Amino acid sequence: MHPRRSPHARLLAPPEHSYLPVMSRIFSGIQPSGELHIGNYLGAVKNWVRLQHQHPTIVCIVDYHAITVQYEPDQLRARRRDMALGLLAAGIDPDIATLFVQSSVPEHTELAWIFNAVAPLGELERQTQFKEKSRRQESVATGLLTYPVLQAADILLYHADLVPVGEDQVQHLELSRVIARRWNEQFGGGEYFPEPKPLLSPTPRIMGLDGQAKMSKSLGNTVGLLESSDAIWAKLRPAVTDPKRVKRTDPGTPEVCNIYHLHKAFSPPATVEHVAMQCSTAGWGCIDCKKVLHEHMMQELVPIQERAKELTAKPSLVEDALAAGTARCTAAARDTMRAVRSKMGID
Repeated sequence: MHPRRSPHARLLAPPEHSYLPVMSRIFSGIQPSGELHIGNYLGAVKNWVRLQHQHPTIVCIVDYHAITVQYEPDQLRARRRDMALGLLAAGIDPDIATLFVQSSVPEHTELAWIFNAVAPLGELERQTQFKEKSRRQESVATGLLTYPVLQAADILLYHADLVPVGEDQVQHLELSRVIARRWNEQFGGGEYFPEPKPLLSPTPRIMGLDGQAKMSKSLGNTVGLLESSDAIWAKLRPAVTDPKRVKRTDPGTPEVCNIYHLHKAFSPPATVEHVAMQCSTAGWGCIDCKKVLHEHMMQELVPIQERAKELTAKPSLVEDALAAGTARCTAAARDTMRAVRSKMGID
């Protein structure tokens, strides 16, 4: 009888060394923007918490991706800590999933440089996010162009074959597939790296409280996951609703109201149905609708906030979770890079 193995052995063993049938492995990355907001939580993290119980899962705080724009070093350090704490508080379980910081495993950048040798320049220049961001900058850093190459290295270093993404990231993931295919054809015997597939988020893009753009800290339209009940209500109360509903007695159209879509994320189905009816018949005013949303939001957020307080009081819990994740990922990354160097003749 074999001793019981840690789930992390199954998670990080390269495919050719797996002792169990190969399961789909998930890699998810998030930039260290500091405290999580409900856009991050609903659009990504809540889904990762669910998926960690279904697939071997790696969650990476991708700080190398964060340095393609101007930043303060001390602020980056603080944001990494805050992001790790927020992910753990939101339900990422270090006994089930693997959580670590990208820069703590240098093989990420080594593999990214190797992938630069096969990444097609034309595909990089055609990336929608590169074109949009480069238009807003007077001087465009090379890192903005090669961002998807590092993203491919993040995923393929651990032979992940499923990546939870929003629709805006599907193009980047397709480039990861192209890079894997080209490297495999040239060096890997056609099959060393998997071609990762997207796992689309079940939650559509979360709009900011201004109702104009995706929720983003840079736009100041977010609700922080750890904000107090009073602070959240102060943001919800003036939030944009159905623009055609001018008076309290005007019937509304729930489908065009951002508050209604937040109800669909936080409130039980029966409440969502009741909200739609009250809105469309002018049974409720927008403030009534927002009060009910606030109640259901806090029911979900308070337990997260309580866990965050516990982690803040015991920072070693966060440090230990990251250290354990780093150790597991370092071992796996070194195995991958030994094989890559050998196949390329640079060992």
